[in-house]
Amino acid sequence: MYKFIEKIFTFLYPILRKIGFGSSFSSYLSLIINIALLCAIAYGIYILFRLILVTLMIVVAKKTKTKFDDLLVTNKTAKYIAHLIPLLFIYKSVPIILDRFEYWEGIFGKLVGIYIVILVLWIIRTIFNALRDYLKLKPRYSDKPIDSFIQVIMIVLWMVGITVIISKLFDIDQKELLTILGAVSAVIILIFRDTILGFVSSVQVSINDMVRIGDWITMDKFGADGDVIEINLATVKVRNFDNTTTTIPTYSLSSDSFQNWRGMLNSDGRRIKRHILIKTSSIRFLEEEELNEFKKIELISDYIDTRKLEIDDFNSSHKIDKSIAVNGRNLTNLGLFRKYITQYLHHYPGLNKDMLMLCRQLQSTSHGVPLEVYAFSHDKRFENYEYIMSDIFDHIIASVKYFNLEIFEGINESTTN
Repeated sequence: MYKFIEKIFTFLYPILRKIGFGSSFSSYLSLIINIALLCAIAYGIYILFRLILVTLMIVVAKKTKTKFDDLLVTNKTAKYIAHLIPLLFIYKSVPIILDRFEYWEGIFGKLVGIYIVILVLWIIRTIFNALRDYLKLKPRYSDKPIDSFIQVIMIVLWMVGITVIISKLFDIDQKELLTILGAVSAVIILIFRDTILGFVSSVQVSINDMVRIGDWITMDKFGADGDVIEINLATVKVRNFDNTTTTIPTYSLSSDSFQNWRGMLNSDGRRIKRHILIKTSSIRFLEEEELNEFKKIELISDYIDTRKLEIDDFNSSHKIDKSIAVNGRNLTNLGLFRKYITQYLHHYPGLNKDMLMLCRQLQSTSHGVPLEVYAFSHDKRFENYEYIMSDIFDHIIASVKYFNLEIFEGINESTTN
C-alpha cells in the first residue's frame, strides 16, 4: 500500500527536473499537482466506499430480522466509516507529498491525525446510539438508564481521545501526559463534579432498582410529580401530570428523598386514606325509639338487632340502672355511623375486598373527631381512582345527617368581624 502511494506521488518531480525546470519550481509545481490528485483520489475513494457500504448495509438491514442494523443505517454509521477510509489514505500520503516541506508535513500530519481520532470517536458514538435505540425496543431494557451508561463510556473514550490529540498536537509522550493529568486530577474532579456524581448515582439507581423509565415519582423539592421519561448521566426528566417537564439532577435521587409509586401500581389496589371531621357536640347515646328508626337502614339493620341483644343481656345481667343513659353499655350515633360506613365499603363494587378495609376513629382535635376511611380501590388509574374516592365520600357526607351527626365546618373569621 505504501509503495503504491509512493509511486503515485513521486513520479512527477523527476519528470519536471528532466524537462529542465529548477528544483524549487519543480517542488512547488509537483506539490500543487499532487495535492489536486490527492483530493481527487480521496473523493473518489469516499464516493466508492460510501456507495458500497451504505448499499451493503441497507441490503443487509432489509434481509435480516434484527432491528439493530436498521438503526445503524438510521444513525448513518456506514456514511461516517466511508469518510474514514479516504482520511487514512490522506494520512499515509501526506508524508510522501510533503517530503520536501517538513514544516508543513508536521502541521498537516497532525491535523489529519486529529481528524481521524475525532471521526473514530464519532463512528463509535453512532454505533452506541444504535445500540441504545435497539435496547430500548426490548421490554427487558426499556426501563433501564441505558443513556447514563453510554454517556459514561463515551466520556471515557473522549478523555482517551483528547489525550491522544494533545499528545499528537504537542508531541508529548502519552505516559508523560497521563502523569501530568494525574497531577491536575483535583481540578478535573472539580470540573466534572456533577458528571462523576451523576455516574455514581446512575450505578446506584440501576443496581438498587430505585427508578425506572416509566415510573411515577414525586419529588417536592424540585416540584416533580409525574412519569420518568429519561434517565441520563446528568439529569432525570419527569413529565408532570400537567404536561410540564421537570429536570432533576441524577445524584439527587441518591442524596435526597423522593416517592416512587411503582409499588402501588404493581400492587392489587391503590390506597384510599381520607377522613371527615364530625362535630363533637353532635355525638350522643341513642334511645330505644331512635334504634327502631335506624333499623330501616338496611346495611345496619341486622347489626342493630344483634348488638342490641348483647347490650341488653349485659346490662340486665349486671343490673345496670338505665335511668341514666351513661350507665352500662350503649350504642352511640357515631359508633353506628362508623359501622354503617364499614358495611357500605364492603358492599361498594370498586374496592378490593382482599385488602385492608376499615373505617376508624382518629385522635380528636379542636376541629372535631376525625372519621377516616382506609381502603384500596381495584382500579389504580388516576381518573378512575379519583372518581371512586369521590363517589364514596359523596355518599358518606350525604349520610351524616341520617345519624343526627354534624360535619365540622370552619367559620371564616372575615365574616364574623
